[in-house]
Amino acid sequence: MSRSAQLKSFFQPIPQPQPAAEYSYVELDSTGLAARAQLAEEVAIAISYNGINHAVMMVSPSSAEDFIRGLSLSNGVINRVDEIYDIHLEYSAASISANVSISNRAFWALKQQRRQLAGTSGCGLCGVAALEQALPSLTPLPPSALPPAAHLHNLRPRIATAQKMARHSGALHAALWVNAQGEVNLCREDIGRHNALDKLVGAALDEGQNLAQGFVVVTSRCSLELIHKAVRSGIATLVSLSAPTALTVEWARQYNLNLIHLPHHNAPRVFSPAPRQSEPCQ
Repeated sequence: MSRSAQLKSFFQPIPQPQPAAEYSYVELDSTGLAARAQLAEEVAIAISYNGINHAVMMVSPSSAEDFIRGLSLSNGVINRVDEIYDIHLEYSAASISANVSISNRAFWALKQQRRQLAGTSGCGLCGVAALEQALPSLTPLPPSALPPAAHLHNLRPRIATAQKMARHSGALHAALWVNAQGEVNLCREDIGRHNALDKLVGAALDEGQNLAQGFVVVTSRCSLELIHKAVRSGIATLVSLSAPTALTVEWARQYNLNLIHLPHHNAPRVFSPAPRQSEPCQ
């Protein structure tokens, strides 16, 4: 039995969230048409490690265990997924309590950070008390080859097809893994772009997938926090549908993360690794 399967055997059955509710609305025009629409769900998740409160974040309630695994790895709480011994989730109407048991090594390192997170779905740096934690020192990735250009062909419509939740409610970011054959293999959605990536990382850990093969796509802007998470999680190539910032590009180049922007109407733009050409280039 795999370590992931062993971990799952310890998880107690948990009630699943109810389907997204429909809400009535009226169109603000001369017709005054009334209709109903499904809206994206949002709950507060309170995370504790070995009984110590760590963070409260706003997330979509789906794939909560994937989110816990991915967040724990991408935020540096654990170094390996087997340092999580148990995840126990308790649902209420508008919140989830997540009690996570981790190894003594990971718990000691967590306490040494002396960090109080008060994360939100919009800003991955909220609650960071020290500049060293906002701009951490990371272990560089081994350089890796760029994906074939053909694997990015028609990627936007393929993403739209994979985003099943967003088709009904909107208001959801997505993170997707495209495997070495160019197929969309995993997709996770959330109201927060950081949360979506954490869920994807957690799902890949659970399934034993290697995110260094193929590439990961985020449908949101590529913030510096996503670079941190990608490098810590061993992602080789990150594709963003929104243009990166200058700082994001500098960090991607520094830590050997391939960074590609996929514009709406132009060819994919590789910002990292830096272009090799004779004229000066930033």
